[in-house]
Amino acid sequence: MNALSISGLSKTYGDSVHALKGIDLNVPEGDFFALLGPNGAGKSTAIGIISALVNKTHGSVKVFDHDIDEAPEAAKASIGLVPQEFNFNVFEAVLPTILNVAGYNGIERAEALKRAEYYLKKLDLWEKRKSPSRELSGGMKRRLMIARALIHEPKLLILDEPTAGVDLEIRRSMWSFLKELNEQHGTTIILTTHYLEEAEALCRNVAIIDGGEIIEQGAVAQLLSRSMLETFVLDTEGYTKPLTQIGPFTLRERDGNSIEVDVPKGHTINELFSELTEKGIYVSSLRNKTNRLEEFFLRLVQRKTGESA
Repeated sequence: MNALSISGLSKTYGDSVHALKGIDLNVPEGDFFALLGPNGAGKSTAIGIISALVNKTHGSVKVFDHDIDEAPEAAKASIGLVPQEFNFNVFEAVLPTILNVAGYNGIERAEALKRAEYYLKKLDLWEKRKSPSRELSGGMKRRLMIARALIHEPKLLILDEPTAGVDLEIRRSMWSFLKELNEQHGTTIILTTHYLEEAEALCRNVAIIDGGEIIEQGAVAQLLSRSMLETFVLDTEGYTKPLTQIGPFTLRERDGNSIEVDVPKGHTINELFSELTEKGIYVSSLRNKTNRLEEFFLRLVQRKTGESA
C-alpha cells in the first residue's frame, strides 16, 4: 500500500496563479521521503491540500487508500502535520499543549498522559512540561510541534522545514529521533527541507518540484549516481596560487591556505590526495562545500529555468 497517492493534482489561485500543475506522486508505506524545491515551487500548497488545509482545483489525493474527499476523517486521522510556522498558544504550558490535541483526537486522558510523557522525553522536553511555550527556544518549539503531531500516533508524519533555524547539535538529535521513528516504528515520513544534506542523510526517495511541476523523482541513491561532481574545501600546506588544475580536479583559492576542489563523477578523494601529494601539497583538513544532492538539485532547477527563459 502507498502511504500517499497523488494523481493529476492541480491548484489555481484566481485565474492566473497555477501553484500546482497536475502532479503525480506516490510515497510507499514506511518510506522516508523528501519533497524538495525552491521557494514558491508548490511544496507548501501540496502539503496544505494533503492535510485538508487547502482546497484543490483538480485531481485526487489518497492517504493509506482513504480519498481526502470521500473519507476525509479517516485520511486526516492518518496524518500528523508539523507546519513551518509556529501555530500554538505561546501562553499555554508544554504538557497541556500536547494533551489538548490528544483530547481533540479522542484519546483517553490516561493514555494521553502516557504518550505525552514518552514523546516529550524522547524530544528532551519533559523537564519543560510545565513551562509556557513562549519560554522555549526556537529548537524546543520545533520539537514541541513534532510531539504534538505524534500524540495520536499517525501512520504518516509530514514535516515542513522542521529544522529551520535550529542549531546543528539539535538538528542532529532530531535526525536521530526521526530515523528511529521511521525504522523502528514504521512511521512514513515526508520531509521538506532547504538543508539538502538533511535529505541526503535521512531519505530513501525524493521528488523535486519547481514551478508547480515534478521535474525529477526517484531513489536518492539513483539520483546521486547521476551527480556530476562534489565540491570540497581543503586546508592545505604548499599550495601556490597559479595552480588551478591537477589532473581532472579543478582548484580555486579561497583565503589563506584554504582551497576549493571540484571532484568529478568517477573520481575519488584518494585520487585527489595522490595528485596533491605529487605536487607537494598536503591536506590538514577537508569538508564538503556542496553535497551531491545539492549539486544535482541546483543543476536541475537551473536547467529548467533556462528552458523557461
